[in-house]
Amino acid sequence: MTQADRDRLVTLRKAKKRLITQRQAAEELGLSVRQVKRLIYALKKRGDKAVVHGLRGKPSNQRIAKTVEEEAMQILSADLYKGFGPTLASEYLADKHDIEVSKETVRQWMIRAKLWRAKEQKVKAVHVWRPRRSRFGELVQWDTSEHDWLEGRGEKLYLIAMIDDATSRLFARFVRHDSTVENMKLLCSYLEKFGRPLGFYTDKASIFRTAEKRKRDEPGVDKDPVEMPPTQIGRALQELGIAWIPAHSPQAKGRVERNFGTAQDRLVKGMRVAGVKTLEQANQYLEETYLVWWERELTVEPAHLDDAHRPLDKTHNLEASLSHVETRQVRNDYTIPLDAELYQIERQSVVSGLRKAHVRVERRLDDSIAVRFGERYLKVSRCPVAGKKQAPQPGQASPRRPRSSKPGSEWGKDFDLKSGPKVWQAAQESGRRKVI
Repeated sequence: MTQADRDRLVTLRKAKKRLITQRQAAEELGLSVRQVKRLIYALKKRGDKAVVHGLRGKPSNQRIAKTVEEEAMQILSADLYKGFGPTLASEYLADKHDIEVSKETVRQWMIRAKLWRAKEQKVKAVHVWRPRRSRFGELVQWDTSEHDWLEGRGEKLYLIAMIDDATSRLFARFVRHDSTVENMKLLCSYLEKFGRPLGFYTDKASIFRTAEKRKRDEPGVDKDPVEMPPTQIGRALQELGIAWIPAHSPQAKGRVERNFGTAQDRLVKGMRVAGVKTLEQANQYLEETYLVWWERELTVEPAHLDDAHRPLDKTHNLEASLSHVETRQVRNDYTIPLDAELYQIERQSVVSGLRKAHVRVERRLDDSIAVRFGERYLKVSRCPVAGKKQAPQPGQASPRRPRSSKPGSEWGKDFDLKSGPKVWQAAQESGRRKVI
């Protein structure tokens, strides 16, 4: 049973016990009310395994043989059918080659074979009013505000805020940098206090989504979107079973934007009166004064009192999920390179198949390093780095190395200029005239 199945089971149990209605369960699970009724009936008859599909792990009974797909794509790859779309191609396959498949099946085959490119649908942007979610924890808006919060009395600060869509309950903190680490720290505090919400609603900032890099003169509408790897926060939300919903405009996440508008007026003036000058004082005023006022004056009661937050269980490791994760290959000497440093895997942690294998390296929020191979954590230690030679000080000559002849060379062993004959003596001995 996957984590999604366990989350579905929690919702179905609530509907079975009538803590929530079947329509609310259907909206939370993204199913029809009829399907929810069927699942609740199966839950009473077969127990928890009712949420697991009966065909999981089994091949479909309606599958089309792989040889049929290969034959069809070989036919369509010929120059004769160049430029054919899925609809026309399916008709010709049925009429000319006795391969009868639906046009949608042919479309998927052609996309996989790179014979057809899916076109991006153009949707007109329309901003409409959206009602609040019905339960606390169904949707949490998350954003950061850059503002002169201390009005020049101290360092530059950022305000990271999370506001619940159903109740307007606010959870916020001042930080020095709008970085992945600071956002993860706030996320960790939120999860420890409330549990896992169903989804977070954010903008498309680089800490939440990896943007595709394109050239300036390259048109974007004629190119298929490329599936990019998730960011560190996106990966953490996936591991924790929390949905991430991107906002396509600032108006879409208007609740958190209006919160910042209030804070930039009331919170700034309140901190000015309180004489706040440091980060610690700002967070203290935020928690003890501003958030207390917000909770008392601006929060509302949800339509349903049931809490949609899901608890953290044994399968969730916050320290592992809320960390900077990279993949590294183990060297032959059981060392791992990371950030220009080497980490040695201790002997008692070495197992079969570890050499040349890829391991998960986690740099956690407390700056510690954890290495995982499969489901097992390995003990590692940082290798000492050899000291570098110091460069000579300005005006100081660098020491010269003594010259040495090649090893084994003895050509000048018995050669001595002082003990040899002078030039004129050597000339006389050779029968030449005396040099004056």
